[in-house]
Amino acid sequence: MTRIGILGTGRVGTNLADKLASSGHHVLLGRRSPKERTAAPAEGAAPGISFADQRTTVRTADIVINATPGDSSLDRLTALRAELAGKILVDVSNATGDADDGLPGGLCYPGSSLAEHLQAALPDTRVVKTLNTMLFTVMTAPETLATPPTVYVSGNDEQAKKTVTALLGDLGWQSAWIEDLGDITTARATEAMILVVPHILRRHGFQPFAVSLAR
Repeated sequence: MTRIGILGTGRVGTNLADKLASSGHHVLLGRRSPKERTAAPAEGAAPGISFADQRTTVRTADIVINATPGDSSLDRLTALRAELAGKILVDVSNATGDADDGLPGGLCYPGSSLAEHLQAALPDTRVVKTLNTMLFTVMTAPETLATPPTVYVSGNDEQAKKTVTALLGDLGWQSAWIEDLGDITTARATEAMILVVPHILRRHGFQPFAVSLAR
């Protein structure tokens, strides 16, 4: 059983927590403060989910998932540099500013990526970028889409990517749907994919989708 710490207690974090806990992992959801609001758990949510402050969450976890807002993730995680040393950090966030309607606007790191900045700021942490090119519900239920979706993986450490790939399997991703793009610099490509998302959402609403590779 892997101890997984999730930073971010909104819809993304709690959705991942429920599926990972139901797959047999012990999940710790990290709050910034005891008063931080947490998204309501899904009906029939799995046991095995507990809560702690973010520093405790990172310190006790084997794998840490960053599900915090991407525009503030770098500052938040840099403050946890010591606790993240030696850990795998799975970054599922996109760093964008908000458009007038609150949907994602321009990139915070044009020509680069949040994942690259995290890896540079956390040299003793193995950063892996994934799950950032889809609506959050698809992260844990890829089989519900009519077309087989793609999940992309970027990272410098091959063993860390293998560990994360196994974790994706626990989330329901078939091996044929997982595309390893290469080192962490390839994350700038998948993070840029977020720019198409607000146009899709404005036209079709919050229907499940993934930005996928067709062969």
